[in-house]
Amino acid sequence: MQKHRIIIDTDPGQDDAVAILLALASPEDIDVLGLTIVAGNVPLLATAKNARMICELAGKPETKVFAGCDRPIGRPLVTAEHVHGKTGLDGPDLPDPVMPLQEQHAVEFIIETLRAEPAGSITLCALGPLTNIATAIQKAPDILSNIRELVLMGGAYFEVGNIPPAAEFNIYVDPQAADIVFKSGIPIVVMPLDVTHKALVTKPRNDAFRALGTKVGIAVAQMTDFFERFDKAKYGSAGAPLHDPCVTAYLLKPELFSGRLINVEVETSSELTMGMTVADWWRVTQRPPNATFIGDLDADGFFDLLTDRLGRL
Repeated sequence: MQKHRIIIDTDPGQDDAVAILLALASPEDIDVLGLTIVAGNVPLLATAKNARMICELAGKPETKVFAGCDRPIGRPLVTAEHVHGKTGLDGPDLPDPVMPLQEQHAVEFIIETLRAEPAGSITLCALGPLTNIATAIQKAPDILSNIRELVLMGGAYFEVGNIPPAAEFNIYVDPQAADIVFKSGIPIVVMPLDVTHKALVTKPRNDAFRALGTKVGIAVAQMTDFFERFDKAKYGSAGAPLHDPCVTAYLLKPELFSGRLINVEVETSSELTMGMTVADWWRVTQRPPNATFIGDLDADGFFDLLTDRLGRL
């Protein structure tokens, strides 16, 4: 398998943390060029701090972290402390980071990196609102040909919404950015709630993280212990969905996932359905397909991969 050279755009977030840890634990498959940070689950100051804490937890303080956009394009910022806690990373007691933020803005890093690399060589992994990526596309449309693909966690169809009734959080926070990205023409793979809600951290799966006996394994178990209280109460499920690690797992083992190439449009005008991803799953329109929309996964295989790789850190 060709090694993936990636930029992770993220707003950590407990599930973002696990996705980042999975990438950093897989250097033979994934080369993480940098983390670009966006406001989302919590404001930018907190997400930038959380990203560095995660890198240090992984023993990878050399990872470059760039702070980016602190608000959506044209809308007030909506955050999710009610899900992720005040810090965005509640659960484990992690020390404040020592490693610095890079001075360069995240958007400039994305543009500069893509321009410097061969066409189709860099994969963007989006775990939060798409503000940084959309802003980069607007400022430098010439970078589009250099993007191998964008794999993102966001949206929903059959599972509808998890913040307002009709929209998933990442897309709802910045629907204008999502609209720009989905209309860009770049190859897109979408991990919507339809698939991430099948990646449930049940008690046996969380016990397996804790049984690793490492700082990483214990911290991940503590993150999901905290994270699951909201989703178990909301959905009545046996555990919390690990949304964002589906993005990283797709790079490592795409055979764990199945979906279809369809058209996806983003609602940007109606406040009733703002941020809705209108996915033409049944192909009932003539709109051209623009995204591979994932609908299912092998959950046991996903958690086997995750536990094995986290055990390396």
